[in-house]
Amino acid sequence: MDAKIEFIPGGTVTSPKGFRAGATCAGIKKEANHGLDLGILFSEASCVATALFTTNKVKAAPIVLCQERLQGGRAVAVVVNSGCANAFTGEQGLRDAVEMAGLAAERIGVSPENVLVASTGVIGEQLPMKLIRPGIEQIVLSTEGGHSLVKAMMTTDTVPKEVAARVGGSGCIIGGVTKGSGMIHPELATMLCFLTTDAAVDLDFLKLALRKAVALSFNMVSVDGDTSPNDMVLVMANGLAGNKSTRLGEQDSRQASVFQQALGQVCIYLAKSIARDGEGASKLIEVTVSGAPSVAEARLAARTIVSSPLVKTAVHGSDPNWGRIIAAVGRSGVEVVESKIDLYIGDIGVVKGGRPLPFDKRSVVEVLRGSEVSIGLNLNLGTAPATAWGCDLSEEYVTINSQYTT
Repeated sequence: MDAKIEFIPGGTVTSPKGFRAGATCAGIKKEANHGLDLGILFSEASCVATALFTTNKVKAAPIVLCQERLQGGRAVAVVVNSGCANAFTGEQGLRDAVEMAGLAAERIGVSPENVLVASTGVIGEQLPMKLIRPGIEQIVLSTEGGHSLVKAMMTTDTVPKEVAARVGGSGCIIGGVTKGSGMIHPELATMLCFLTTDAAVDLDFLKLALRKAVALSFNMVSVDGDTSPNDMVLVMANGLAGNKSTRLGEQDSRQASVFQQALGQVCIYLAKSIARDGEGASKLIEVTVSGAPSVAEARLAARTIVSSPLVKTAVHGSDPNWGRIIAAVGRSGVEVVESKIDLYIGDIGVVKGGRPLPFDKRSVVEVLRGSEVSIGLNLNLGTAPATAWGCDLSEEYVTINSQYTT
């Protein structure tokens, strides 16, 4: 059953009932026009909450703190900063994260244990608490504050990434904001994502729903093959929509199915926004692999193709060098039978049954010159499909990352 969801014009993380947010310019970012860099997201009612975190063995202080505080499955707020990752900062970094949560808790009048922390920026630098302390006092929360919050999360992002959608006929809303532009790769990336909903949702169901949604969205995005110590996808559900709670044992119910699909679509929207805004990127790449023996193999093949530097540079130069795509799937580790492979660039077939097809090179070049480039590969070994998203790799990417701290 397909979820009928309605994307809300101008929707954001504070679109669901009971959520407020705000942000300020605390001066954490070092650029001349540093802009917003410190924000709070808050629910008027206690939330069922869960998150997925970076797989990097080096974990930033906010990640360590959030993993501990989310063991109980509840939260009411998250405070976030950009400009400093508070990663690889030792015991002082953890103390600063705890203090940051405490300051936010005092500002909004809640228990510090119910406040989570997120940071993004340069690794190896201590949080400038002398800026954060007065900065938190300046934050004003509102139902429109999600638009400010998402800007406060941005580092090398060029555009804010936010969305909200109504879920089926339930009256529930799912909202979300994310940041991410570089150090992006499957199994999360240098990204923060905060998802909110006013749906009443059981914790066990929410954990499973988030894992499924992330598997087909954020874990299918690659910009440059790197992941960071700070990655987090958090979802908070306050139940203010008044629907019947969806529980794990009710996964087959219509309500559970619609919520799951809607959460997945919201996450895909945000994931594609990250890929489209990759550092130095000019093109979004969408790779769909079909005919795989299993979903796991389809995902692995799609992720390998979309993260290949040679594929990404060919797309950047509008070079119809389709052999790079074949080489990528061949080294991906998935089962491949050369004589069964079909390959399309856009809607133009370039390989059929393992044999190269004659094609108009100029037509493929025109497809590759577009702002969105689709690649379709059918393994013809099964029925499982998967889609991954990435971007081209440009000279500007090198420039951005060669001057990140200077």
